Amino acid sequence: MIETVNPATGEVIERYEEHDEAVVAEKLARAWARWHDDWRHRPLDERLAVLSGTAEALEARRDELGLLITTEMGKPIAAARAEVDKCARLCRHYVEHSAGYLEHERHPTEAERSYVRFDPLGPVFAIMPWNFPLWQVFRFAVPSLAAGNVGLLKHASITTGCALAIEDVLADAGLPDGAFTTLLIDHTAAADVIGDRRIRGVTLTGSDRAGRAVGSAAGNHLKKTVLELGGSDPCIVLDDADLDEAARGAVASRYLNSGQSCINAKRIIVASGVYEEFVERVVAEVEGLAVGDPTDEATDIGPLARGDLRDDVHDQVRRTLDHPDGGTLVAGGRPEDGPGFFYQPTVIRDVDAQAPAAAEEVFGPVAVLMDAEHDEAAVALANSSRFGLGAAIWTRDLERGENMAARIESGMVFINEVVTSDPRLPFGGVKDSGYGRELAGQGLREFTNAKTVWVSAPSETAGGGVE
Repeated sequence: MIETVNPATGEVIERYEEHDEAVVAEKLARAWARWHDDWRHRPLDERLAVLSGTAEALEARRDELGLLITTEMGKPIAAARAEVDKCARLCRHYVEHSAGYLEHERHPTEAERSYVRFDPLGPVFAIMPWNFPLWQVFRFAVPSLAAGNVGLLKHASITTGCALAIEDVLADAGLPDGAFTTLLIDHTAAADVIGDRRIRGVTLTGSDRAGRAVGSAAGNHLKKTVLELGGSDPCIVLDDADLDEAARGAVASRYLNSGQSCINAKRIIVASGVYEEFVERVVAEVEGLAVGDPTDEATDIGPLARGDLRDDVHDQVRRTLDHPDGGTLVAGGRPEDGPGFFYQPTVIRDVDAQAPAAAEEVFGPVAVLMDAEHDEAAVALANSSRFGLGAAIWTRDLERGENMAARIESGMVFINEVVTSDPRLPFGGVKDSGYGRELAGQGLREFTNAKTVWVSAPSETAGGGVE
């Protein structure tokens, strides 16, 4: 059985029966038939009409879905409803732009016509996490469905209710049976699905450890993969930055989703000349965060999604403070008393790059601050991580910021703004943060066959051949 638990109370929400081999086989067959015989052949306008209907269905069920997110994984209710809204905007983005993203790419040659067309690849299997239980799924599903693929989902077990709700929303919008399928399976069964001949692509959002396992399994079967893995994003504050704006941005980024986001600003690197002043601003911002019931509109920080995740965060904090250069605790540092899986918003200053909270990904409300004597030292610290998902730079000198951005080893760099995922821009990382891109045109094309077509006029020679 799969069990979901309310992380704010520790109480069981629901129990679901896992799909056995026969059910999985039937669902795979149905997905293949839907793609092979129907969905890929439908005109783009028909596919996009379903996505338009999906946006409307999401908005109609916004409060219900937001409460489901909050109940299953603890996201504060205002942020949960905002996640639903963002999924609706994603649908509308692809309704508006898919035709352009899928347009034939012309390449002038001596041929009459030569171009690349982007054809659907087939069923795509997605393994998705709990931290943004709707957004992560729609981020893969919407462009994939627009391209003419069908999707199969193995969601995190703790957000099983969200997985089934997504399937319902798509069905309500007119998506035919089999075009999007939820599989209630464990990791062993997921490996078997990856190996199934009908699966043409695999996408994972998760830890780098999970990425290695999925990438290896998919590679063994020559399946295309997109891996969006962990992150330890640097947030660089230069000496000419607006410190108030940078502090607000750093705190908003780090404690987003109670610190449970791959693109949280996890390592805050500050120019030495403004370091002390900036630390004061950050601590003041953090002390103003409200921790509590995630269904309360005023709550900023809800519980972590599971008790073991809270324990892992606390272990990282303790190991950091025990490290010879682990820094000094200036806020938080322990679990909250009482029921649920709450952890205090925490700030540790003067952290060495090799200390656990800087060298590892911390998936909870813990900010580490470190100082850098000059721009090159800041870049070196930013690049010292094995991760390379996103980065933020705060400066009044835009040319200086862009020059620094060119030297940062990450898939995304935001200047004077927090790192975010935006349907208009490709999203993804480098190094241990994975490969491939989601969103925008690149994300839509990841699971397509970039097919070269060469068209020459018929030869005027009798027989049309070469003697």
